[in-house]
Amino acid sequence: MHPLAYGDIEAATHRIAGRVRPVSVAPSGPAALGGSHGRQGQQVYLALEFMQHTGSFKARGAQNFLQAHRDAGTLPDIGVTIASGGNAGLACAWAARRQGVPATVFLPATAPTLKVARLRSYGADVRLVGSEYAEALAACAEFAAATGALTSHAYDHPLIAAGAGTLLEELRARIPGLDTVVVAVGGGGLFAGVATAARHHGIRTVPVEPRNCRALDAAVEAGRPVDVAVDSVAADSLGARRASAMALHAAQEDGVRSVLVPDGEIVGARQALWDHHRLAVEHAAGAAFAAVVGSPETGRPLVDGERIAVVLCGANTDPGDLVR
Repeated sequence: MHPLAYGDIEAATHRIAGRVRPVSVAPSGPAALGGSHGRQGQQVYLALEFMQHTGSFKARGAQNFLQAHRDAGTLPDIGVTIASGGNAGLACAWAARRQGVPATVFLPATAPTLKVARLRSYGADVRLVGSEYAEALAACAEFAAATGALTSHAYDHPLIAAGAGTLLEELRARIPGLDTVVVAVGGGGLFAGVATAARHHGIRTVPVEPRNCRALDAAVEAGRPVDVAVDSVAADSLGARRASAMALHAAQEDGVRSVLVPDGEIVGARQALWDHHRLAVEHAAGAAFAAVVGSPETGRPLVDGERIAVVLCGANTDPGDLVR
């Protein structure tokens, strides 16, 4: 699999134009930033990508993936298949419906009924297999081999990552003079795409991971993708056991290590977004914001006078614990 290039982002931008929702941007005020806003001249903007179709940035990659195969004549009538009960599965089902082809989504039998219902609301054929994700993944592979269905992936594919990278192109247009973009990292599809586009424009990308879900940081440390333990409040969306080779390559190109944030700061940042902006987001989005508003020990990415965009990547969450 080739490293992601800026040309991949450009192609994706043209391919999905008019097929996804353009990102909205809002400034974050001093209260949400713990009173630090403006003290050193930083301007912090919130990229409201959770307003994207299906509630997360994943719709970009799914649409790019399927549209590219449609354009190439390689999208089979049997459609697409994926093993994911999370945001990637929802995005895949949504994009498949937009393309007029079936989506077959494999999940463990233990998957929450709410997720199953949402997938079916997008027209997906949901197959419940086994009790663990690995069993659903194996069943997905068997289905693809037997039927010829196109196999999608949550993050580890150039078309998926390039689609995610289109977000950076939009942020540049909405925030003139953008210096830094802060993104949460799970498997690394969003980071790989955004960092590739950002590097081309001389913009810095800061990856953020939960302290106990550090797949990218561990890969940079080891010099290769490695398996890590997954134990975080944000594990539902940032709980990849291994970062993609594309994400590692992007991190090495930029010479960056992840900002690692503890769960307590993730929860606090998510709550702050609700308290001060009435934004109900996933803990993954809270992780990115925590890198800006958390304790200095987490290694805040703020620099004097910078214009910073914090990507709030998804909102498929239960907001019941946010009401005050």
